Amino acid sequence: MAKNNPLIKPFLKWAGGKRQLLAEIKKYLPSDINTYTYFEPFLGAGAVFFDLQQKKAVINDFNEQLILTYNAIKENIDELIVLLKKYQKKNDEDSFYKIRNIDREQEKFLKLSNIEKAARLIFLNKTCFNGLYRVNSQGFFNVPYGKYKNPAICEEITLRKISDYLNSNKIEILNCDFETAVAKAGKKSFVYFDPPYHSPDKTNFTSYQAGRFNENEQERLRDVVIKLTNRGVKCLLSNSDTDYIRKLYKNTSLKIIPTQAKRAINSDSAGRGNVNEVLIKNWKD
Repeated sequence: MAKNNPLIKPFLKWAGGKRQLLAEIKKYLPSDINTYTYFEPFLGAGAVFFDLQQKKAVINDFNEQLILTYNAIKENIDELIVLLKKYQKKNDEDSFYKIRNIDREQEKFLKLSNIEKAARLIFLNKTCFNGLYRVNSQGFFNVPYGKYKNPAICEEITLRKISDYLNSNKIEILNCDFETAVAKAGKKSFVYFDPPYHSPDKTNFTSYQAGRFNENEQERLRDVVIKLTNRGVKCLLSNSDTDYIRKLYKNTSLKIIPTQAKRAINSDSAGRGNVNEVLIKNWKD
């Protein structure tokens, strides 16, 4: 088996990213994971996806701006690199707010090409406070300037390696509801669910776009996992270790595995540092 390329890695900071939990997650993957089609319906920064580097995968996120960025890396890497090199020279507060506030002028924002929108997202992610991606109820990006001296706005080598990987393998990129994203999963599929985490105190960061992933959505996700289980699809799910989540999955055949993760990004300081999480698994070894 070829060794995975360490240069293929997340190109964004993302709330709930799984870099710190990778070793734990990998303990519970099928031993023959390379023989499966990999599905990840809540992609985010893609830490697990990029670590595994599957030959066949279906990746998805409901965040339109995020997915058009993945598509820009796959389809228009040269043009994207040119724009990011220009952004590399604009790491100052005035430039940041001018670029951030483009989405307040919808006519101007809609005139941007998808490549320009992708470059803008990467620039904002690298230069905003704590690398948050957060929007308000109108869908406007509202994270303040981060005041970082030398952020890596254009990681050209990483972006080109990601582009090569996406193009040289059978990677399908979707922008739809999570249930739709896994509709084609079968017995030789493995699904990793990493949804916005449940937070009874509303301290977890879930404002990836206008609207929230509420408890009704958590219940719908549980039902989707059960449907996939009944179809023989192997699934692993991450979530916060709350009474609600434990109760939600208690009377199912699914196994709840407690774990801990180190969090650097959260809308509240109480949600940073070591936090209790669970992995939920639907098959027996």
